[in-house]
Amino acid sequence: MIDLRLLREDPDRVRASQRARGEDVALVDALLSADERRRSSGVRFDELRAEQKALGKLIPKATGDEKAELLKKASQLAADVKAADAERDAADAETQELVLQLGNLVHPDVPVGGEEDFVTLETHGTVRDFAAEGFEPKDHLELGQLLGAIDVERGAKVSGSRFYFLTGVGALLDLALVNAAMAQATAAGFTPMLTPALVRPQSMAGTGFLGQAAQDVYHLEKDDLYLVGTSEVPLAAYHMDEIIDADRLPLRYAGFSPCFRREAGSHGKDTRGIFRVHQFDKVEMFSYVNPEESQEEHRRLLEWEKQWLTSLELPFRVIDVASGDLGASASRKFDCEAWIPTQGKYRELTSTSDCTEFQSRRLQIRVRDGKQVRPLATLNGTLCAVPRTIVAILENHQQADGSVRVPEVLRPYLGGREVLEPVTK
Repeated sequence: MIDLRLLREDPDRVRASQRARGEDVALVDALLSADERRRSSGVRFDELRAEQKALGKLIPKATGDEKAELLKKASQLAADVKAADAERDAADAETQELVLQLGNLVHPDVPVGGEEDFVTLETHGTVRDFAAEGFEPKDHLELGQLLGAIDVERGAKVSGSRFYFLTGVGALLDLALVNAAMAQATAAGFTPMLTPALVRPQSMAGTGFLGQAAQDVYHLEKDDLYLVGTSEVPLAAYHMDEIIDADRLPLRYAGFSPCFRREAGSHGKDTRGIFRVHQFDKVEMFSYVNPEESQEEHRRLLEWEKQWLTSLELPFRVIDVASGDLGASASRKFDCEAWIPTQGKYRELTSTSDCTEFQSRRLQIRVRDGKQVRPLATLNGTLCAVPRTIVAILENHQQADGSVRVPEVLRPYLGGREVLEPVTK
């Protein structure tokens, strides 16, 4: 959530952020009004309680008519205190409900607009000219079937659409990617983490995934638990309700988990193959830092993502995501998009978001620096979302005979294989 003091001191900045996101600007004024009622009702409650306590000291000393009058006044005061308490609680509840609907403040350098209004910051690698090589590229599903690596038909039979089996070298490639990504993260100083795939509502809400993203979240009603769509959620909630000493920062974790997404808004999109699926493995980077260092840490996370994609020998670009395409928690987000030959365009493989103090305020995570205790900043960055990375590897490293060259970084995790060969059926 945002800082209410900032809201009171600079409401126009919050309005501008809401406008840039394409969200309801009237929410800002509703929140300002609720916050004012919360504070004024709190002052009135405190005044009435002080008067009630003072009156309580006078009653034992009074006699006769004076005591009767004081008791009458005490009875009225008790009713007034109760009413003021209820008014304060109601205003506080309304304030909390409204503030949780506000997205994070958009960074001033973020391009304003919708999904297509991003700004391209960098382009890396060379897109292959398959025509010059004398063959037409196959898509990842055809390649996966030739390699005995992907089975979407049985995935659909067992679990429904957007599910799949990774078989043979497909399964080995999944594990190789996870291990190679974890190796890079560990070498960079991240603590490896295997995280829960089920979390409580406060963990999911605290990271901002029960607002605009709620339609994509799986909820187990019987247990009131949520399946995570990313290990960002348990990694963010890992230090919930804690105060961390400043000399421990930065804290960096690399989490591996299965991820589950309903993909409720993707009807008809990417229905072929394994690019957009309901369940997948992912390695996620997560950082806790001092707020003053969040922008620098954001660039570091981006550099680690670029290092990873470069090691996989994939052509990719880096984009500055536009304001209307940011998640609620992100102040700014960079995406790395790999070239997908058969689609003829770049598609998102990794992203990294600076969430500033938004999540830490919700999750009550603070840093102690001397005598000062304040919210810290959290950041996240995808290192490897496995199925999409498999798509990019198969298509970009395919050869005319349907085999696929293995990037050198993955070979130690694939028993030294240099090429994935089609299987004989």
